[in-house]
Formats: sequence, C-alpha cells, structure tokens
Amino acid sequence: AMLLGLFSGVKFVLGAPCIIVLLIYKWRRKHLSVYDGIEDFLRSDNSIMPIRYSYKDIKKITQQFKTKLGSGGYGSVFKGKLRSGRLVAVKLLDKGKSNGQDFVNEVATIGRIHHVNVVHLIGFCVEGSKRALIYEFMPNGSLEKYIYSHTDEKYSLSCEKLYVISLGVARGIEYLHNGCNMKILHFDIKPHNILLDENFNPKVSDFGLARLCPTDKSIVSLTAARGTIGYMAPELFYRNVGTISYKADVYSFGMLLMEMASRRKNLNALAEQSNQIYFPFWVYDQLNDGMEVTIENDTNQEMKLAKKMMIVALWCIQTKPSDRPSMNKVLEMLEEDDEDLKMPNKPYLYPQDLSSKDVGDDSTGRSWSSSSTSIIDSKETT
Repeated sequence: AMLLGLFSGVKFVLGAPCIIVLLIYKWRRKHLSVYDGIEDFLRSDNSIMPIRYSYKDIKKITQQFKTKLGSGGYGSVFKGKLRSGRLVAVKLLDKGKSNGQDFVNEVATIGRIHHVNVVHLIGFCVEGSKRALIYEFMPNGSLEKYIYSHTDEKYSLSCEKLYVISLGVARGIEYLHNGCNMKILHFDIKPHNILLDENFNPKVSDFGLARLCPTDKSIVSLTAARGTIGYMAPELFYRNVGTISYKADVYSFGMLLMEMASRRKNLNALAEQSNQIYFPFWVYDQLNDGMEVTIENDTNQEMKLAKKMMIVALWCIQTKPSDRPSMNKVLEMLEEDDEDLKMPNKPYLYPQDLSSKDVGDDSTGRSWSSSSTSIIDSKETT
C-alpha cells in the first residue's frame, strides 16, 4: 500500500507540470495563430494598407495615453498628435476581449477607402497582442449626445442641421454598399458610431463588425447575430423574415433616422402613454391617421422636415428586408418633397406580428412616392 501511494504521488508530481506545460502550449499556439493570421492578412494586402506604426510610436503620439476620449467593449480611445501636428484619435484594442477579427475587419474595410462621410483610418499598430488604430480626430464627438441632449443648449442642434447630418450618413452608407470594389456591410449603424467633425459633417465609424462581400452578391451568411440591440434588423434574429443582406444596414439607419427626427430613443419603458413605449408604432399611427407629430420648439418648416425623416425611417424599418428601400432610394426619398412621400405598411418588431400571408409574400404592393414604382424588386436592385 505504501509503495502504491508513493507511486501515485510520483505520478502526480511528474504529471502536473506536464499538464501545465500542455495548457501553456495550447494557449500560446492559439494566440500566436491569431497574431500570425493578422500578419498574414497585412502582408497579403500591404499595397493598400495605411501607415504602420510601432507601439513605441503609439505611446509617443498619445503622450503615454494622457488624454482618454472614451471607452467601450472594444477597448479605449485616446487623443493624440502626429509629428506633423495633426490631431488624431487612437483606438487601443483590449487584447483580453478580442480574437483579432475586429482589428482585421477595420483595417480590411476603411483601411482602403476614402469618402467624406466615412471616418479616415490614418494608420495602425500591431505588435503581438498590442493592437491600435489611428483615426482622424473628430472634435465634436459622436452624434449620440446631440440627439438625446437637445434640452442642453451646449449640445442642441436644429432639425435642419440634423436633417443635413442624416443626408451625410445616408451618403456614407450608400458608398459602403455601392461605391467600393467590394460591398461593405457595417452591421452596427447607431448614433454612437456616427462621428462629427469641426463643421458637424458626419462620418460613419467603427467597422469592427463589418463584413465584405462581392458587389454582385447582396446576401451574406453569419454564424451569430451582430450589432446593437435596438438597431438590429429582425432577420438577424428570425430566419423566416428574410435573408441577411445590406438591408440590415438600411434598417439600422431607419432606427437612427427616427431618433434624429424625434430627438428621443425609440424604446422608452418609462413613457407616460403605453403606445409611446415603442415610438415608431406611435409615430406610424399618428401619421397614418393624418395627425401631426409635434416636436418641442420646432418651427413649422422643421416639423415638415421631421415628418419627412419619420416617413423615410418607417420605410427603412419595414419588418421584411424585401420591403425596405436601398440606400440609393433612401437618399432620393430624403431629398424629395415630403408631400410626394407615401406611407409604408406598419412595421412590426416580431415576425409573429405578421400574418402568414404577409411573411410568405415578398411585396407589400406599396410605393414610396406618388411618382415612383414599387421599391420592391425581386433582384434587390440598388
């Protein structure tokens, strides 16, 4: 018995270090494969990559990460200055919460494009587990604070200004869908990801969830839903609604546009009236019944603009992807006279709210303006 116990003890003493070594090996192999994968990607596309910086450069640019602009699930953003004197925003990715795919997504998408309404990626850094992205600095921050803080004069924007901003955002998304050699699907359009420069020109940012697909294909397959609750299209949750495509971005833009027009969140569990908990439902009922949706302190002209934005938003958030316009059409609608716009069908949050006839039908039969043909096209034209 003593020999047996001694033998077991020896096995444990010898076995434990082996297990630890094996676990360390597996961990290193997993993480090194991630870093190797990033390096392979960078080498494969280095002819169109932005400037690569060392981690030492990043610390110098940010003055040892002196001024923090914000943080999120991805990591933190710091203010920096290049040797030329140009101000930049440095996004330092959290190595503990990323598998490297978000880094590849950002560099692969905005690293190769230039558009006035898409944030410009100036450079990047990757050294082992350390990853950073360097963007143009946007002094007015995100659109979010200007939508929900309209009672604060410091962050108050007129309806006309928000309308102009909405046009810029729409142009940015339309460019992502149709202006590049690859179609870029953002999958996370929301107020926080719309940045404003010194002149309040909007720029679409944060491409960590983006997907690339050939321009002749509009459908993508995802292993998991992606985006932010409240802006995610129904088809990301319910397969019977329709296929996942660029129309998911159209839906997100519609939810954003509704919030810009109303200057409030679409979902408000503390609303005084139960029919205002989900604001788009209430807006639809008001407009469909020929009633006005009044916004505090808005002039008559601003109310007309807000109404147009709301009707376009309702088209964008149609439950079925096939019922939503493309971003090309959205721009046309926003630039149309509001009297030419027709009301769409009432959007629903869940597919079970639709009749079986509606779910199986690919067309509402409605058109978006008095002078247009139906927005529904079996080929999903843009």
